Amino acid sequence: MEKNYFKLTSESMVNIFGVKLFRLELTTDCKWGEKGDKGGWVESLNSIDGDAWVSGDAEVSGDARVFGDAWVFGDAWVFGDARVFGNARVSGDARVSGNAWVSGDAEVFGDARVFGDARVSGNAWVFGDARVSGNAWVSGDAWEKSPLQIQGSKHFINQCTRLKLRIGCNEFELSYWKKNFKIIGKNNGYTDTQIKEYGLYIDLAIKLSKLK
Repeated sequence: MEKNYFKLTSESMVNIFGVKLFRLELTTDCKWGEKGDKGGWVESLNSIDGDAWVSGDAEVSGDARVFGDAWVFGDAWVFGDARVFGNARVSGDARVSGNAWVSGDAEVFGDARVFGDARVSGNAWVFGDARVSGNAWVSGDAWEKSPLQIQGSKHFINQCTRLKLRIGCNEFELSYWKKNFKIIGKNNGYTDTQIKEYGLYIDLAIKLSKLK
C-alpha cells in the first residue's frame, strides 16, 4: 500500500493500546530522507497526509491525523482523534490525544501532554512536564512552561515568552534588553556589578530562546 512519497511496510507491531501499527518507508527521495529510509509507526495510510512525516519510534493511531508539513518523531504518540498539522512538531516523549490540535509552527516536546479539546497553535512551545487539557488554548509566542526563572541579587527574572524577558517590573523583548540593559539598570538603581550580573542572565535567556 502506497501513498504519495511513502508506503506501509510489512513490518508491524502491536502498541500499548493493542492496536496494530505498520512501519513507514519512503518510496522516493524527498525532504524527509531518501528512498528506502524507514519512518515511524502508523495504523493506516489515513493516519498521515499532505507533506507530513512520522519518523523514529513515533506512533500515530486511532483516528488521529498528521498532515500539512507536520512532523511527529522521537518517541512521541499521537492518538485518539488528535490532529497535528501546519508546520507543527511533536517529539520526545510527548503525547497528543483526545480531540487536541497542534498546529501552525507550534512545538510539543519533552514529556508534555496535550489532550482533551486543547489547542496549541502559532509559535507556541509546550514542553517539559507541561499539561494542556480541557478547552485550554496556547497560542502566539507563548510557552506553557517558562524555561527560565532566576532570583537575582536585586530583582526576579522570568522569561515569560520565547522572545520576552521580565526583570522586576520591566518587560521587554530580548533584543531590546541586550541593547539597553546597562541604561535600564542605571535608571533602576543597579550597581555596576549588578548590571554585569543581569547582563549574563540576558545572554542566557537569548541562548535558551534558540533551543529546539
